[in-house]
Amino acid sequence: MSKHSPPKSSVPSEAGMRSPLLEAERLCMDEMLKKYCGEFGWWQLRHFVLTSMAWALEAFHTMVVIFADREPAWRCVGGGCAVEAVSMCGMEDGTWEWVEGPGSSTVAEFGLVCGHKYKVGLVQALFFAGCMIGAGVFGHLSDSKLGRKGSLVVVCILNAIFGCLTALSPTYPVYAAFRLLTGVSTGGVGLCAFVLATEPVGPTKRGAAGMSTFYFFSGGIAALSGIAYAFRSWRALYIATSIPSILFLVFVLPFVSESPRWHLIRGEVGPAMQTMRAIARSNDGDLPATALLALDEEVSGHSPRSTSTKQEAVTGSLVDVLKCPLTRARLFLAVAVNFFCSVVYYGLSLNVVNLGTNLYLNVFLNSVAEMPAFFLTAVLLDRFGRKPLSIGTQWFSGAFCLLGGLMKGYGLWKTVRMVCGILGIFGMAGTYNLLFIYTVELFPTVVRNAALGCATQAAQMGAILAPFVVVMGERVPFLVFGACGVAGGALAFLLPETLNRPLYDTMGGMEEGEGGGALLS
Repeated sequence: MSKHSPPKSSVPSEAGMRSPLLEAERLCMDEMLKKYCGEFGWWQLRHFVLTSMAWALEAFHTMVVIFADREPAWRCVGGGCAVEAVSMCGMEDGTWEWVEGPGSSTVAEFGLVCGHKYKVGLVQALFFAGCMIGAGVFGHLSDSKLGRKGSLVVVCILNAIFGCLTALSPTYPVYAAFRLLTGVSTGGVGLCAFVLATEPVGPTKRGAAGMSTFYFFSGGIAALSGIAYAFRSWRALYIATSIPSILFLVFVLPFVSESPRWHLIRGEVGPAMQTMRAIARSNDGDLPATALLALDEEVSGHSPRSTSTKQEAVTGSLVDVLKCPLTRARLFLAVAVNFFCSVVYYGLSLNVVNLGTNLYLNVFLNSVAEMPAFFLTAVLLDRFGRKPLSIGTQWFSGAFCLLGGLMKGYGLWKTVRMVCGILGIFGMAGTYNLLFIYTVELFPTVVRNAALGCATQAAQMGAILAPFVVVMGERVPFLVFGACGVAGGALAFLLPETLNRPLYDTMGGMEEGEGGGALLS
């Protein structure tokens, strides 16, 4: 305190201004947003767009392998090479060469062909294994000390560092190691950005906002196809896709606010109220001086009341989720549904390199094709609810996958199977989008990112398994994907509907508000 400041007793505190002349109006965050601040005004729109740009970064680091690890064209240059040969396997060195040179992809530079072709899939599996680790680690850190924004800063820094180091890899083992590390940091990007973007949004607008985050992911994939077309060397491509993380850190994140919900559960009512006032001012709302944020338990009267702007932090972890029967059942179901959805989504997506046409155009069209699914699910989300839409989209995808598995692999049937695959990924893209907002609403703030991180880990396990399903033949993958879609939809029957339900802050608040019967409602 400055030596010229007035005595402490003469400076009225926020609590002192309300008492005893004014009685504080204690509101949970959803109530304050609906009543005074606005559920989705200019402040939330700006915050949502800036934060969701991180999804494009995740798309860069996840899908860059489609181009960096592609098998480029080759040609004969010696007498021991047959022009009509479909593979260079068994040919002597010097009788053939890569058309674009050895630096065009990791496959060409590290010799990942013939007996070493499995190493391409191994790198992809290691990346998703890293994502699984990162989702758990940063899911916990963003709920505890680092916060949502702090965790997003850390993962973006690590992504930029590991991405650039990947470009300098001298050997395949080093390349694989850096892809694993990149996966660890990438695993925290999406979940931190999603929660940070949607927590300040009101309950009736949160569903549509949450569903809209995936436009940024698909947009990132579309942009990646253009970047890859411009940078044909795999080393240059890794650098080009890592620089945006630095730009995001410098030019975007300084204008993003920490989640007021995180401040509240940490006991930091002052910073949380400061953000709520900023929301109200920007949205032309009128937040009274007597209004004060409080946790669900405090509003319901089951926790001691306090008007202090600094309270004891409320913490939680996966242990707390597992201790509570309500959240434990929800977590197991969310994990299983996310796993099945991921197997189908990534499994159907991996066929893009096998279509035999322009790879850059195929990736672009594939990313654009997912957007109608996002739009339809966003439009229908608040009309039919999370639960019916989750069941319907998974069964829609599963039905067409099963139908594709019954089709023959030649003639007209081959075209029909391709259409079944397109419709299958259309349905599962909608599910994949929906599951993020659904999982977020199933758990209270104090453990939300930890639970979402656990569900994301399950999705990464599905992504690791998907390539192994793809190599099982022509019909078997479709049948497996169909079975996963049907199973995921059946498990979604056991989850509760969260449409227009409050976004609880604490475990106690959820138990009080939902009760034991919410699981099967």
